[in-house]
Amino acid sequence: MPRPPRFFDGSRRPETTEGRAPELLGLFRTTMKTLYFECPAGASGDMILGAMVAAGVNVGVLTAQLALLGVDGYAINFDKVDRAGITATHVVVKTAPEDKHRHLSDIIKIISSSQLAEGIKDRATKIFLRLAEAEARVHNEPIAKVHFHEVGALDAIIDVVGAAICFDLLGIERFACSPLHVGSGTVVMDHGEFPVPPPAVVELLKDVPFYSTEIQGELLTPTGAAIITTVCSHYGAAPKMKIAQTGYGAGTRQYEDFPNVLRVVIGEENEAAAEERLLMIETNVDDMAPQYFGHVMDRAFELGALDCYFTPIQMKKNRPGVLISVLCRSEEREPLTEMLFAETTTLGVRSYEVERRALGREIVRVETEYGSIDVKLARLNGHIVNEMPEYEQCRNAARSASVPLRAVEDAVKLALLKQKG
Repeated sequence: MPRPPRFFDGSRRPETTEGRAPELLGLFRTTMKTLYFECPAGASGDMILGAMVAAGVNVGVLTAQLALLGVDGYAINFDKVDRAGITATHVVVKTAPEDKHRHLSDIIKIISSSQLAEGIKDRATKIFLRLAEAEARVHNEPIAKVHFHEVGALDAIIDVVGAAICFDLLGIERFACSPLHVGSGTVVMDHGEFPVPPPAVVELLKDVPFYSTEIQGELLTPTGAAIITTVCSHYGAAPKMKIAQTGYGAGTRQYEDFPNVLRVVIGEENEAAAEERLLMIETNVDDMAPQYFGHVMDRAFELGALDCYFTPIQMKKNRPGVLISVLCRSEEREPLTEMLFAETTTLGVRSYEVERRALGREIVRVETEYGSIDVKLARLNGHIVNEMPEYEQCRNAARSASVPLRAVEDAVKLALLKQKG
């Protein structure tokens, strides 16, 4: 599945900016619209929908967008309810009884054939793909053979696609989440009775902080876990931001003195101060043919690595070797580790947590006499400290015009100065 375009540090470009005119990208914008999930009562698909509506998503626009999915047989209701003294939005998706289980391909076909925006389709598909990967690991079968039970029902599809629509409508660019409360006890599913959290949720929570208390019940559902773990890049305390909107989504169960609600906090986060915890995966090799290293790097970036590099080292028995280093987010740890085992001669890898502070950055497009060229901008404390034209675009333009590469780069810098005004 193709991934969204990446910035020069490997991070994904916010989907909400795709296709916009350069002047709308905010040449001097220094903040990022961030959503923080607060999950003291866990999360579910309908709780996420309710919280987003309470935070400002227009119900009429949301239902109109859901109609573009091209499915019928459902009704969606939004009600204000009280949960232990907190007013929250309770969402109920009503559907007719279904007697069939959908495969991932069935759900992807529904989403891809809809009239929804490509960014919404892409995010919803990624959520279901993550669910399928979790189910495949639980049942030890290929993703193509996984058939969804509760999470493949029409109401779950509405929850996932509805969440993707809400994120797009509010222009969310970054997601963060508190540690997730999963509840306790057991839950009855199609395959039988399982402890909370059930197996698929445990798979989704790999490298994600969660906890359990004496509160009985399944607080974190597979749908809620899949949505949050797909979109979030940070877990822990709320990031530093100016709050613009908040919203509470209600769970169905009611507890005494325990508000069964999910809160979303939406605000502007200073891009220059954005910090996140990442993983460094490393391995040493001294018996691999040189031509394989380029392939390993390509595969690492395809699987979501933020960076990949090689360092010459001296190993035991005085043999020269290579240290392979891969920087990634926690959710990409397993596929990248498996890739290193499959594509290199290593017998073991190690990983450790690192902290990265990244400058605010974005890509703007400028018009030159040699054509349109993208420029990567980075800022510190609101000031642009780095301007880097896309090398491949400049090289192709220089070849097409039969001029030196430097001439194209100079033209880009001049166009950028004019665009700043």
